Amino acid sequence: MRLGALDFPVPVFLAPMAGVTDLPFSILAREMGCAMVFSEMVSVMGIHFRNEHTLAMLRTVPEERPLAIQLFGANAERVAEAASYVESQHICDVIDFNMGCPAPKIVKNGAGSALLREPERVTEILTAMRKATTMPLTAKMRIGFDAEHINAVEVAKRAEAAGVDAIAVHGRTREQYYTGHADWEMIAKVKQAVSIPVIANGDVRTPEDLARIRRVTGCDGVMIGRAAQGNPWIFRTMTAAWKGEDIPAPPTMRERGELIMRHLDMLIKFKGDYIGSREMRRHATWYTKGQTGGAQLREAFNRAETRADFAAIVEKMIEKSEE
Repeated sequence: MRLGALDFPVPVFLAPMAGVTDLPFSILAREMGCAMVFSEMVSVMGIHFRNEHTLAMLRTVPEERPLAIQLFGANAERVAEAASYVESQHICDVIDFNMGCPAPKIVKNGAGSALLREPERVTEILTAMRKATTMPLTAKMRIGFDAEHINAVEVAKRAEAAGVDAIAVHGRTREQYYTGHADWEMIAKVKQAVSIPVIANGDVRTPEDLARIRRVTGCDGVMIGRAAQGNPWIFRTMTAAWKGEDIPAPPTMRERGELIMRHLDMLIKFKGDYIGSREMRRHATWYTKGQTGGAQLREAFNRAETRADFAAIVEKMIEKSEE
C-alpha cells in the first residue's frame, strides 16, 4: 500500500485513540512493527487558538514516524487552517481527518461521527483540507450514524472526489459505539466503490481475524485499535501473520513488567511525574489483563502514585510468575 511517497509492505496501522495513542505508546507500537501510528484526535479550534494543551499533543519525535496527525472539527475554514499549520511544523507524514468519533461531547459540536449526517459538509471540509495541504490526506469514518442511516459508500465516494488519498472504515455505526460486531461486509462495499486505498478497522484481535478481514473486505490495509491497548506486541504478531511467518511467542510476565516500567519512564519524561504516573495506571492494568492475579494487580496499580510504587508492584509480579 502506498500513500504519496510512503510505501507500506505490511500495512498494519495503530488506530487513533484518545488517551491511548500518545507519544510514548506510539513509539512502543512502532518498535513492535506497526507500519504507521495515528495520533490522538487534535482539535482544530485548539490549534486556531494556540491552546497550550493542544499544541503539546503535536509534540513528536523521529522514533514515532511515519506518523499521521488526526484532526477533528466541523468548520471547513478552521480544519483547513489547522491542516496548513500542521504541515508547516514538519512533524508528521500524513494528515488524517476524524469522521468517526462517537463521543457525545464531540458529536454535539457537529464533529466526529456527526459529520456522517451531513455528507455535503464532509465534501466541503475535505475539499478545503486538500487545497490547504500537499501532504498525504486520509480520513477515518464509521459505516453510518445509526442502523437506519448507513451511508459509508456515499461518504467514501465524496472523500475520494475531494482528493483524499486513503480512507479508514470502522465497521460500526456511531449508535453502536464499540458494542456488537463490526460489519466487514459494509467495508467490502466501500472497497468496491472507490479506487483509493481502504483500511479496514474493527474486531481485529488475532492472526485469524487479520486473514479473515482481508479476505472478506479486500482491504488494502488494516487498522488495530482496542486490541493494542496494553498489547503493543500485537503489531509484532500481525506483521508476522501478514508475511506468512511463524507467530512469535506471547510476552512473558517479565517482558510485560519491563515494558510497563519503560512505558512509565517515557510518560514521566514527556508529561512529568504526577501526570505520567497517573496515566500509567490504566496502561498497567491493560498490560496485565487476563494474566494470573490480574484483579489484584489492577487494584494495586490503581493505587500507585510514584515510579517506586510501580516498580515494587512489577517486581513482585515478576517474582511470583517465576516461582
